[in-house]
Amino acid sequence: MVGGNAIRGTRVGAGPSGESERGESAPRRRVSYWCANGHESRPSFSMDAEVPDEWDCPRCGLPGGQDAKNPPAAPRTEPYKTHLAYVKERRSDADGEAILAEALERLRQRRQI
Repeated sequence: MVGGNAIRGTRVGAGPSGESERGESAPRRRVSYWCANGHESRPSFSMDAEVPDEWDCPRCGLPGGQDAKNPPAAPRTEPYKTHLAYVKERRSDADGEAILAEALERLRQRRQI
């Protein structure tokens, strides 16, 4: 290391970085949240802030609630749907066959010309 007296992580003229320059921090409160896997997370909130009903668990990502005995259920995730799956939701098999027959007829007419 060249010049072994360098202070790392600061810039020239930064000065002291303490509470006296930033001001006092707002009063805080810690709230416990439990997920379905039993993990507890305790984020801190300002005393003036509105505390949310649910908080995502930082360990597993499931939603956590304030009641340890009754945590919120994991959200149901829909599997990936293909374009064909969405089309089948909107159209019946009979509709699909009619559209296919119409398209094939147009194709046959173009090829005859």
